[in-house]
Amino acid sequence: MRYLEITVPEGKRRAVLDILEAEGIDYVVSDETSGRGYTAVVRFPLPTRAVEPVLDRLKRAGIGDDSSVVVINAETVLSEQFSTLRDQYSHGGQKGARTSRQVLRTKADELTPPFAIYAVMLLISAVVATAGLLADSPAVVIGAMVIAPLLGPALAANVGIVTGDDRLKSTGFRYQVVGVTMVVVASIGLATLARLAGLEPAGVDIVVATELEERVAPNLFSLAVALGAGIAGILSLTRGFSEAIVGVMIAAALIPPSAAVGITVAWGMYGAAIGAAVLVVVNLLSINLAALATLWIAGYRPQGLFEVAPTRKPTYTYATIFGVGLLVLAAPLAGVTLLDFHTTELESSAEDEVDAVLAESEYERLESEDVAVELDGDYPIQSVDRVVVTVGGEEPGPESGLADRLYEAIEPHGDESLTVEVQYVVAEQRGADGTERIAVRTSSGP
Repeated sequence: MRYLEITVPEGKRRAVLDILEAEGIDYVVSDETSGRGYTAVVRFPLPTRAVEPVLDRLKRAGIGDDSSVVVINAETVLSEQFSTLRDQYSHGGQKGARTSRQVLRTKADELTPPFAIYAVMLLISAVVATAGLLADSPAVVIGAMVIAPLLGPALAANVGIVTGDDRLKSTGFRYQVVGVTMVVVASIGLATLARLAGLEPAGVDIVVATELEERVAPNLFSLAVALGAGIAGILSLTRGFSEAIVGVMIAAALIPPSAAVGITVAWGMYGAAIGAAVLVVVNLLSINLAALATLWIAGYRPQGLFEVAPTRKPTYTYATIFGVGLLVLAAPLAGVTLLDFHTTELESSAEDEVDAVLAESEYERLESEDVAVELDGDYPIQSVDRVVVTVGGEEPGPESGLADRLYEAIEPHGDESLTVEVQYVVAEQRGADGTERIAVRTSSGP
């Protein structure tokens, strides 16, 4: 329920009261004596569903542009006439109601903090996310998501589009672009300091860190998080769900990939940086497209005869921009997804073939230790380079003919240019001093 207080301009008092009486609304009217051009103040309770249509009727009567409207939550209304009004707007007795457009704009604006606070919080989030990725710590990365204030700007931009609020729209988009840029720049600076200090996790190739690896080679499944975040964000705003939880979801789609861009740039790994940057842009487009579509489908747009057209055009324009951009960037993601499927299938088939070959009597002394498919090239232009088979045995050195035999078995499952590399590992070999050594020998098929 809502409680409204409206200041009525001179000459509009009768029109306002006629509308309220036609709707069957209990109201209290008092004279306005401030001398600012208002004649009365009208106060009345409304069911939540009724706020938007009643305010639209008042606006068509000329109330709104030169009036002040206050909408607050109401706990309880004891009135038989109000019960009748609530039933009238219950739409078949359904419980729950969406937020009115007027309140929606206010809530979206409130979720967007002042820029100074926004910048400070994002810088802190960038530092924490970068540290978490470098340390390969999921807990630290999650902490960075929790403090990132990205929900407000993502929702404000699209609420501004569908309701015709240019200020809200421009603020939302500006905050999003500036925010992501700040995270990338801050991550580059911190990662550069970490590299100069010699903090290189897992050796020189830092992308082997699990938290970083999954964000530098995105595929189509990466869209799910961002699309879900955009939809959930709007539902949280319009249906009263927890905005804090949804804010973490939106931050999860933007903060870690942005930090990954900075880290890979600092390490000079530009192919990986491109992959992370593609993920950031794709997630931004996905969040905004999902939010815009959800708002429009839910009916958050001007409803009057002369108000639909001005908002419909910019909504379709932005939806087209988001959609086309997403389709263009989804092309390499689709290629990476197909490559992932092919790599997984090839690895599974290679494991079966290796087990079958090593089961033959002449190779019974050997055991399969690992089968891995290695890729060639940088994201997103990559291809299968080789299959690396690691076998273990008691004797060091290549087994005659094994590489060729494995190649013959695995090659039909791969491309013509496929290379099969066999690595021999002697897991237990003790020297004269009693120390344990591991010996590795490598041979390749055609």
